[in-house]
This record gives sequence, C-alpha cells and structure tokens, in this order.
Amino acid sequence: MSIISLTTDFGRSDGYVGVMKGVILGIAPDARLVDLSHEVAPQNVRQAVYVLAGAVPYFPQGAIHLVVVDPGVGGARRPIAVRTDSAVFVGPDNGVLTPALADPSAQAWVLDRPEFRLPEVSATFHGRDIFAPAAGHLARGALLETMARRVSDPVRLEMPVPQRTPDGGIRGEVVYVDHFGNLITDIPESWLTDGPVQCTLAGRPIPGPYRTYSAAPPGAPLALISSGGALEIAVRDGNAHQVLEANIGAPVWVSPT
Repeated sequence: MSIISLTTDFGRSDGYVGVMKGVILGIAPDARLVDLSHEVAPQNVRQAVYVLAGAVPYFPQGAIHLVVVDPGVGGARRPIAVRTDSAVFVGPDNGVLTPALADPSAQAWVLDRPEFRLPEVSATFHGRDIFAPAAGHLARGALLETMARRVSDPVRLEMPVPQRTPDGGIRGEVVYVDHFGNLITDIPESWLTDGPVQCTLAGRPIPGPYRTYSAAPPGAPLALISSGGALEIAVRDGNAHQVLEANIGAPVWVSPT
C-alpha cells in the first residue's frame, strides 16, 4: 500500500483537491492519501518548497510526494518526477522540487508518456490530468523508466542561506510565516551559541532564545527554536507577523551577548 502526500495552493473552497484524489484512487484504489497542505499561498513556489522540505523526513521510506503549485501551468515548464533513495516526487519543473533535487541520489525524469495521463489534458489543470495520474500509476508499481525519460537540467531554486559576520554574528532572514503568524528564519539551531544571544528583526530587538512560548510575558515578542530546528520569532499569545509587521525576507541579525 503506497502513501501519497499532497501539497497544493488550491485551498479548500473548490473541488480541485477532491478531483485529484478521485483520479489517484481510480488508478490506485489502495493508495493512502495524506493532505500535507492545500493552503500554500497562490503561486508561491518558495512557500511550497519550505513545507515540503520540513515534512518529507517524517514520511516512511518509499512515499510519493505530489506537489502542485504551478503558476506556469500549460506553458513551457515541464512536468517532472524526481526519484531519490527514499521517495518519489511529482510536480512541475519550476523549482518546487528543489528539496528532492538536493539529495545526492536524486534522478529527474520528464513525464512525457501520454498513456500515463488522462485521455484529455487541459491547459489549466495539469494537477488532475498529468500529475495525479502519474502519482496513481507510481502507487500501483509503475516504474519511472516506463513512464518518463531522464533529464539532467531540472530547475532548482536558489534558496536564501544565512551568513556569518566578521564580528561573530549571523545574518539571516525570515523564510516562512506559519498559520499562527510565527516567523521562521533560515538560521539553524546549530549556528547559535550555548549562551544568550541578541536577536534583531528589522531593527527591533527580540529577547531569547527561550525554550517555550510561555517563557515570555503575554503579548511579548520572543525568539526560540522551532520544531524544525531553526530560529523562530514569535509573540506569546499573539501573531508576530501582524504585531511586528514582518514578512518573508525580513532581515534577522543574531549577535552574542
């Protein structure tokens, strides 16, 4: 029984996600479908990359990850699959599969065989007509060697990376805003010293890092380590995105105290 995760920017108000599930189950009735997220901001490929990268390590070996955040649907971008030693990924070749391509074992394939698509392919819903059928056939045991052809030039996004400064500090930025308004940065826990540090977000000092949200007074901003192992800036019992008026790309500085 295969596990297929689904990540899209389709939201829940329309039937798009349900239609994709119907296509998959029509091909692989025993597949187990896991909704990773359907609330990626419309056309926000980088947000989908963050969601995917944070979730994949917690799935069993051999899972299939279907990602449809596809602003170029119907255009020149290719439908691809990426196979690693631990999983298979299906989605548009627009950089959304960058986390998979970072794996040293990754192989990229273009999904160009019509027999593994729906009989009629629309120009605007490849999630239904190309990607969902591909995931379904993979779940039934089809091999990429029979479904696609190898390529060596898949699109990779250049993701922001933190930088160490000459004075022993760190310069990073906010890379994700979660449902609670918490600001997740690209600064890993391993880069932080064991002692206290001074965090600054867009010129505003942020105390921490604390171990838990409750360590700060109600309504106060704080820095802590997220469940994903990165520096996070939050507001206790509040929304840091709104209170601090910060968004993705906001600069974050860390210096030892």
